[in-house]
Amino acid sequence: MTRPLLLLSAALLFSPALLAQQIQRQLGDFDFKLGTTPSRTMAQGLISPSALGAFHGGLDLSHPSGWYIGQYAPSMGVTPDSTLRLDNYLGYKHHFDSTLGYEVGLIHYSQPNIANADSYALYGGISVLGSRFGGALRDNPDNRTGTLFADLGQLPLFNVDLTVKVAHHRLGTPFTIGDGSQVSGFSDWSLELSRPWLGLDLNLIYSSSDLDGGGCEAYAGMNTYCESVVTLKAQRNFF
Repeated sequence: MTRPLLLLSAALLFSPALLAQQIQRQLGDFDFKLGTTPSRTMAQGLISPSALGAFHGGLDLSHPSGWYIGQYAPSMGVTPDSTLRLDNYLGYKHHFDSTLGYEVGLIHYSQPNIANADSYALYGGISVLGSRFGGALRDNPDNRTGTLFADLGQLPLFNVDLTVKVAHHRLGTPFTIGDGSQVSGFSDWSLELSRPWLGLDLNLIYSSSDLDGGGCEAYAGMNTYCESVVTLKAQRNFF
């Protein structure tokens, strides 16, 4: 599955038409999405973050029955200092009515150019009154991770969407830092506020972990940086 999906992603992502965040088409009974940002609900909050400066994108194919399959590449590995990374996922989503539903699935994390870099995560969650709450357990011998994810939707009065993610990482082998002490585990988290403004999608993100100083040598979490960082992103859809 990985090679055909990757080749299709690469061909379409290099197309001049792909200036938007996402393209959506109907292919028979299937809903096809292609874009530079992840499109899946629960999986969107749990896939690997895009590497800074890396070329990224992916695709998603879903069926009215609730089954879906997709692939997202946080890094396509097209520059000399980047490594190919792929997140493949398969899941099922069901709504009881407009206010309540659930979702379960499996994510395969891989770096095809690096031996023994594959790992898997089981994820699931519920949607209630427009908010989503999910979690995942990732089996990686070097870094076993449990993640909680909440998308609270639009906050009353403020007209902003709030997303929160918290993870705990347990290292398979304690990491020895410069002062001789060891780090066997750590936690990290992120909080994101987003809203449309003058045709732009604005995102204010705060991320941090419980490591600092020399302890950051052991950091290999979900955020780009170990210590506290505030990031402002502005994105625009062209159609």
